[in-house]
This record gives sequence, structure tokens and C-alpha cells, in this order.
Amino acid sequence: MWPYPKVAAHRGGGTLAPENTLAAFRCGMEHGFRAVEFDVMLTKDEQPILMHDASFGRTLPGEGKIAEHTLADLQKLDAGGWHSPQYAGEPVCTLAQALEFCRANGIWMNIEIKPAGDAYAVRTGEVAGQAVGAFFAAEIAAHVPGRNDRSLPLFSSFSFDALMAAKRAAPGIPRGFLMDMITADWEARLQALGAVALHTNHKNLTPELAQAVKRAGYGLFCYTVNEPTRAQEILAWGVDGFCTDRVDLIGQA
Repeated sequence: MWPYPKVAAHRGGGTLAPENTLAAFRCGMEHGFRAVEFDVMLTKDEQPILMHDASFGRTLPGEGKIAEHTLADLQKLDAGGWHSPQYAGEPVCTLAQALEFCRANGIWMNIEIKPAGDAYAVRTGEVAGQAVGAFFAAEIAAHVPGRNDRSLPLFSSFSFDALMAAKRAAPGIPRGFLMDMITADWEARLQALGAVALHTNHKNLTPELAQAVKRAGYGLFCYTVNEPTRAQEILAWGVDGFCTDRVDLIGQA
């Protein structure tokens, strides 16, 4: 039900490096991680980049919306200086760069599709699905469920529409549905998506909900767990995996 790594570095390197950048991936690697979670958003010219916030101001300097700017515009900006001086000048990372880096370094990926708004949901899912499906075409063709599942990444999203679009574009890439709170329709949604897992906020999870998800035959993944004692607690409930910001406190194993 969960053939993937147990712990993934949140947005590449957690809080130790500028999120969703190659520098973050390198940081995660330095702490022993070979599994990452990162966010994919579209630019104005529909180029998939690694970005969490739909607006400027936190990880990119300026004002306005990410979706109103082209890739060329965004690549002129500093995506690392907000974190610390040592990362000043770190560029915005494209999905293509992330895929290449992770393949070259044996890093498994939880690719969260992060539309810049509801209006962008379907197109973001389509573009991400097309890009990842094409990149992993050989692995999809060679995939044998239960034998080499880690050869493929996992899509996740809070957007049902985005995941459905990714399913249509790349049916061979597994999917996990993200829910901040697990609502009564969770199983129907997973069935419609053909999902393999439910991803949820560990703060809103209970042992009873965890057991229900596991009884239904799905993987259960949580975000974002930063305390070792809490990690042990939810794993004891049946949680299969989680992402963490504290790659310095919680190892991949």
C-alpha cells in the first residue's frame, strides 16, 4: 500500500535551505535524504517551475502574481536570498531541472501539483502530467506493480481537478490526494482519482481515521512532521510516510 520511502524532505531541504530549489535538494542529500516533496506551478507562458506561493513577497522579491510573469522574468530573480546570505542568487528551479537532478542522484519524488488558483487547476495538472509522463516514459512501460514501484514518482495535490487532469495526461504516474482535514467523501474521491494514497495534515489525523484509510487499502502520508516523538506516534497509528522540514532531526530511515 506504500512502497515508497517513509520520510521525504519537505520542499527539498526543509527549513535548512531555500525551498523548492536545487540548493534545497543538495541540502537534503547532505543530510542523507533520497526522497523529496516539492511543488509545481505554471508561469504565464505555461512553463512548470518549482514554487509554493502564488504571489511574490516571501520566496521571491516583488509584488504581484507568479502566473502573471514568464519563466524568463522569474529566472532573473533571486530565489535564495530570502533564506540566508549564503543562498543569495539561487535561481528559480524548473520542473525539468528538478527531474533531471533527482534522476541523476537517485532521489524519489512526491510531486505536488500546486495551481496558482482554481482557474489554473486543469492546465497545471495537464502540463505537469505531460512533462512527468514523458520524462518517465521508459519507467512507466517497465513498471510492474509491487516490484519496481519506486522507479516512478508520485503526484499529489489538494486540487481534485488538477489531479484528474494529471491522470488523463499521465495515467501511469501514481496519485495521492491531499486533504487538510479528512472529510466524509475521502474514499469516493480517491476512487474517482484512481489514487494509491491519501495525504493529510498530521495535526488533524486521529488513530481512527488512520485505521479507516488503511482498512480501505490505501497508503497514508502526512505533512509536515517536525518532531521525532510525533513521527513515532503517527507511525504507530499506521501512517506509512511523511515529509519533514527538520531534516537535521529526522533521518530518512
